[in-house]
Amino acid sequence: MVASTVIRRLFIANRGEIANRIRRTCATLGIAAIVPDTDGPEALDLLDIAAVVEAARATEADALHPGFGFLAENPDFAEAVAGAGIRWIGPPPAAIRAMGDKAAARQLAKRLGIPTIPGYDGDGQDDAALSRAARRIGYPILVKPAAGGGGKGMRTVRAPANLKAALAAARREARASFGDDRLILERLLEGPRHVEVQLLFDARGTGVHLGERDCSIQRRHQKVLEETPSPAVRTATRRQLTEAAMTLGRAVGYVSAGTCEFLLDDRGDVFFLEMNTRLQVEHPVTELVTGRDLVADQIRIAAGEPIGFTQRDVRPRGHAIEVRLYAEDAEAGFLPATGRILALRWPSGDGIRVDAGIAEGDEVTGRFDPMLAKIVAYGSDRREALARLTAALDETVVLGLTTNLRFLRWLVRQWAVTRGDARIDTLDAIWPADAPPLAIPDGAWAEAARRLDAGGWRLNGPAIARLVADGGADGDEERSVGVTEARASNVAERHLAAVRDADTVHVDVDGRSIAFRAASPPDVDRAARAAAAHGHGTGSMDLAAPMPGAVLAVHAAVGAEVAAGDPVVTLEAMKMEHVVAAPRPGRITDLRVRPGDQVTRGQVLAALEG
Repeated sequence: MVASTVIRRLFIANRGEIANRIRRTCATLGIAAIVPDTDGPEALDLLDIAAVVEAARATEADALHPGFGFLAENPDFAEAVAGAGIRWIGPPPAAIRAMGDKAAARQLAKRLGIPTIPGYDGDGQDDAALSRAARRIGYPILVKPAAGGGGKGMRTVRAPANLKAALAAARREARASFGDDRLILERLLEGPRHVEVQLLFDARGTGVHLGERDCSIQRRHQKVLEETPSPAVRTATRRQLTEAAMTLGRAVGYVSAGTCEFLLDDRGDVFFLEMNTRLQVEHPVTELVTGRDLVADQIRIAAGEPIGFTQRDVRPRGHAIEVRLYAEDAEAGFLPATGRILALRWPSGDGIRVDAGIAEGDEVTGRFDPMLAKIVAYGSDRREALARLTAALDETVVLGLTTNLRFLRWLVRQWAVTRGDARIDTLDAIWPADAPPLAIPDGAWAEAARRLDAGGWRLNGPAIARLVADGGADGDEERSVGVTEARASNVAERHLAAVRDADTVHVDVDGRSIAFRAASPPDVDRAARAAAAHGHGTGSMDLAAPMPGAVLAVHAAVGAEVAAGDPVVTLEAMKMEHVVAAPRPGRITDLRVRPGDQVTRGQVLAALEG
């Protein structure tokens, strides 16, 4: 593959995994890749159009690749880049505007005869207009930001009484994420599949599709597992999907890589959802089955070159499956997690690809991207790809912070995945209901005691060490460990992945990094506080932040009476919202935060009496 003579220096307006991914292609093409500092004292704000354009100009870049997220689908950014004399690697601003507005995209699809989900995409945006529209559509409905994408701001509403709160929350998140609080409503389809089509167009209007991907395994409207081809799509449906996607692409004068997303119900009916005017997170599965490098294709097209192949040349072979490794606690409702990566081991072998944005020693903070890596497996068929992915996840180790690795290992073994029968609501139904509880084996306790060199002395008895392990959502767990047996476990437990950091040992337990430390001496007050925090009995209890983040809203005042489940504080971290609710009825006796405050995990937000 030969690099374009036009693009020699490429500015990557992104960070983490996708920046590394683009940089690899640049190295192959002989292009100098420029990745800005986004975490240091002089960090570049990737949401500041002027700052990013100026940074690219200062490096004398020929072109700019936006990756995904941040400003990737911002037409004003695309115009600013082109206005600075820098080639924009992506679609024209007009195409971004046409498809970035979800209301306008729905209207365009309808004019083109492409089925859309029954809903509302009108100009009336007050609560009364949206309430009338919801009644006309019929519950349950889905509330979506008109300018949104990636599942941000979406809310499911199953009853009219819940609509007002959902509209307020969706507007707030839409405004924060997209600077636009307009909403659309759609009837909620129960149990469909989520299928998307990868497109590629050049500036001459020549376009091809590269097949479909199935992205039905989701939580909170965020994709978790993606694969190609879809196990549900047959020839006739594939033709309908790809023709609709190509029609939309041509209608907006699309250029570069883009994706049209659809819902597919059990009757085989197809409904257009939206178009993502950028490179998708899940593009590696398409690359593996088609043999193409989509980033290289984007660069060539931006340099003015033709696609260089036809639809007949696209001959997908085999099967590919991808999962996303996140810094999040699946056992605690997928709350974002932070920490330092103390040990890291990636899988390898035939058909295995890892696109990672982390390295050993990195500190994952609240400003970090929650997606740490993508683990992808290719096989000659679906069975082989899934077997390779399962083995790859078992081989992966991340110690020092909580990730969803244990969850992913569990997920790929579930019947809905192994049989290819997943729907967009499957994950909500089976996790955590069908998941085994986290159990820390004896060997992990022994390994932690050995590495801590924890000693304990007892009169007329063997030495005992008292350890405490971070149990995540289920709270800390304490256990006494025989010191002699622990020291003898050196050989028997060598297979356990473990690392010591100061006075803490992190051990891999089924894919979860469990932190062990020496237990504090018994303390009556500490025990009483722990009991109150778990909602046992009456009295005063503290409501603590389950994750680090920013306070978006405080819903109660000092002296207010609250019922169990009432929201008290809403936090935001890593582009996600989390409501801290009252675990039992009572009265708010203290509030220690205000909107805009930054909090750490475990920090007290409010006090509840009753």
